[in-house]
Amino acid sequence: MLKQRIITAVVLLALLLPALFATQTWPFMVLTVVMIAAGAWEWGRLNGVGPVQAWLGAILCAAACALSTWAGWLQSTPPQLWLVAGAMWVLLGAWMIQRGVSAWALWPRPVRWWTGLFLLALAWLALAQAHQRGVNFLLSVLVLVWAADVFAYFFGRALGGRVFAVKLAPAISPGKSWEGVFGGMLGGFLVSWIWMAFDRSQNPITPSFYTLLWARGAAVAVPALLFMSAMSVVGDLVESLVKRSAGMKDSSGLLPGHGGVLDRVDALLPTLPLAMMLVAWI
Repeated sequence: MLKQRIITAVVLLALLLPALFATQTWPFMVLTVVMIAAGAWEWGRLNGVGPVQAWLGAILCAAACALSTWAGWLQSTPPQLWLVAGAMWVLLGAWMIQRGVSAWALWPRPVRWWTGLFLLALAWLALAQAHQRGVNFLLSVLVLVWAADVFAYFFGRALGGRVFAVKLAPAISPGKSWEGVFGGMLGGFLVSWIWMAFDRSQNPITPSFYTLLWARGAAVAVPALLFMSAMSVVGDLVESLVKRSAGMKDSSGLLPGHGGVLDRVDALLPTLPLAMMLVAWI
């Protein structure tokens, strides 16, 4: 298993890094469209649609990404769209986590399917627009989520259950704890300060997400960072809930040793659109 994980990670990095730093944007856009289409295919399988409809979902999601590019939304997305994405993730995520695994299957299957495709397409649009802003901006958003995940893991392993007797969401993800959540928030703060200090010393062409937030003052930056860290956990829990509802351990076996695409990007699905919402409105 470890060997598979390492090989898969090396292959993914060999594909993603050249596309990320390419002088033209199309390699990154094409590669990420393929990945988000694969996620749409997995979403169909998780929600019980047939093989043909699952492939149709992948095609529709890729087509929505292409249409948003044609419409010029990579350069200027209507701010209202990010508000819709933010409201959907906050309200839907809270509802799903509060109601639990069994309630998700009560939704009509077409509603579940279309909702997921819409949110996946929005996540790609946010990813592509963040890339258009600059690699420094995009990486700062990604690293925020990854740092929160890493800190949550270590704080959860070290302190889980010792401070708070109640688990975060035991019926959805028994391993997650409130200690991990607060550790992830701490990780987000540390990364934001380190990255902002680097920005100030290097004076990059494009500012990072953190620099834009802290430029508005602590009254804006602190709640925004807490919100982003919390929503990365929501993305993880939502995907775990859908997998449990489907009776699946992984979203697919597309990434040997890692599961599926959705297993790797679940925390990014809400945070990327929310980052663009914060930049647009704050």
